[in-house]
Amino acid sequence: MPPVHIPPIVLTFAATDPTSGAGMQADLLTICALGCHPLAVVTAITVQDTAGVEGVTAIDSDWVSEQARLVLEDMPVAAFKIGMLGSVENIAAVAEVVSDYPDIPLVLDPVLASGRGDELANENMISALRELLLPQTTVLTPNSAEARRLVQDDADETEDLQLQTCAQRLLGFGCEYVLITGTHEQSPHVINTLYGSDGDVVRTDTWERLPGSYHGSGCTLASAIAATLANGLEVAEAVREAQEYTWQALAAAFRPGMGQYIPDRFFWAREVNEGGGKT
Repeated sequence: MPPVHIPPIVLTFAATDPTSGAGMQADLLTICALGCHPLAVVTAITVQDTAGVEGVTAIDSDWVSEQARLVLEDMPVAAFKIGMLGSVENIAAVAEVVSDYPDIPLVLDPVLASGRGDELANENMISALRELLLPQTTVLTPNSAEARRLVQDDADETEDLQLQTCAQRLLGFGCEYVLITGTHEQSPHVINTLYGSDGDVVRTDTWERLPGSYHGSGCTLASAIAATLANGLEVAEAVREAQEYTWQALAAAFRPGMGQYIPDRFFWAREVNEGGGKT
């Protein structure tokens, strides 16, 4: 009997999204599309459509811990991905769980608001993220608005903060790398910049700015980085490959509802089919 192949395993902590555009479902689709097996720890349940979020109910933090610990004792995990956690208690619970696995790379997508601007994290949750999870993070993936909000203090005019200053402050909280994406900047192209632990630029990637608004682009990028790390790539290469995958998924996006476009995480499968390959 031939040996059984076990794909790299990625554990994601995230809230559900009934549209499968963002959140847990987006993570699962992305991780699978990049050849990994996902483990799913639900942190919150949302009521939302492609236009915005109407409600969030956080899962009890003990349930979050128990979901994670049971699967971690059962299966080897190659990477963690963290999205929306839903409460300060859940942030603390997840931070305690991942602290027992310091050698596993951790990608943190700091979900602070929906694409429509619905508030998904209050100031206490942001403080908890900074204090408990950023020191354990391998790659932090904020957009420019999230980066500014994560580092702001009472003396800041956040809109005036330079992104390199934000990156240096975020690195000061203890994360190893910060990838700040430029989708929210007023620039003709999207410029994404990866900063290393010393605050220097590791790489800068420029992408064509696509028309439209996308539901789950940040979830897709962060999950793709986790999957490429799980597949054995070094951070700089993993970040580049994940950006390429995400851009292609956005370029192939579809609009099934009345709100934002949803990235097509299996664009490559449809390309094969349309080209006459196997169905």
